[in-house]
Amino acid sequence: MKKFPIILGGLAVLALLIYSSIFVVNEREQAIVVRLGQIRSVITEPGIHFKVPTNFFEQVQIIEDRLLRMDLENINVQVSDGKRYVVDAFLVFKITDPRKFRESVSGSLALVEQRLITRLNAALRRVYGLRSFEDALSAQRAEMMRDVRDQIRPDASNLGIDIVDVRIRRTDLLPEVSQQTFERMKAERLARAAQIRANGRQEAQRIRAEADRKAVVLVAEANRISEILRGEGEADRNRIFAQAFQRDPEFFAFYRSMKAYETAIEESGTTMVLSPDSEFFRFFRDPGETGGYRVDPSASDSGAEAPADAAATSDDAATPPAPASVPAGASEDTGAAQPAQ
Repeated sequence: MKKFPIILGGLAVLALLIYSSIFVVNEREQAIVVRLGQIRSVITEPGIHFKVPTNFFEQVQIIEDRLLRMDLENINVQVSDGKRYVVDAFLVFKITDPRKFRESVSGSLALVEQRLITRLNAALRRVYGLRSFEDALSAQRAEMMRDVRDQIRPDASNLGIDIVDVRIRRTDLLPEVSQQTFERMKAERLARAAQIRANGRQEAQRIRAEADRKAVVLVAEANRISEILRGEGEADRNRIFAQAFQRDPEFFAFYRSMKAYETAIEESGTTMVLSPDSEFFRFFRDPGETGGYRVDPSASDSGAEAPADAAATSDDAATPPAPASVPAGASEDTGAAQPAQ
């Protein structure tokens, strides 16, 4: 019975030694086994591994084996034209040589980030100093990021680190010059808009003047044609009247008098004071009278007629005179009498 506690204690010590000699490395990690301050081995394969079962002789340091990211924000850089801008960037790195990583920075990620921030800051300033602001917003942006990465890689490799990628997230104006740049861009756009409006007004005036000129030409041409047509119509009218008058002067005088009666006597409210012996009513007295018109027996075959009391000129022959029986107050064309004064 006295041996049982001793055996139990020995088993406990043995289990403790076995537990302290075993360590596990997963797929996202790598390990460095250090014996008395010296690196004994580097383990990159995941699984269960063994070491001397005491931390005094051998220690295990776990190091990340995945991609790590470090951000750098609000860095003031100066471009080739002397202007300054604010840049945000980040880099992605991976620990590829745990031995160098342990020897250079004692395996501390904080120290690595401090050194990488310094190198990234300097690389960004150098790259931006050789280019303009517009390059960071154009297709050259990718080339600028590659240049920054290539400048950091040699120093990072001495730390056992590989720089996988560098990305520029933002390139912006400084707050104090942002408003000035906005005002300048606004003034340029307003000037451009004013120029476009001025060109539009000039073009509108040109089009309007051209349209007015064409309208004047069209109206003048239309008036010319209308005057020609009106003259031709008047000539045809006078010719028809002359032919009608020459064909039967007595009937023409009678017809004109009838039209004058119709106009004067219709229900228009007109009051006329005339003598019963007035020439206006000669057809009421003797329908056979010609009203002062005579037929010239020596006229040509066309039967041209002329008033008995005056010799007709060439122009008078074209337009028949008013019947002699129409009073002085009547219209020349219609024979309508005017109200007595």
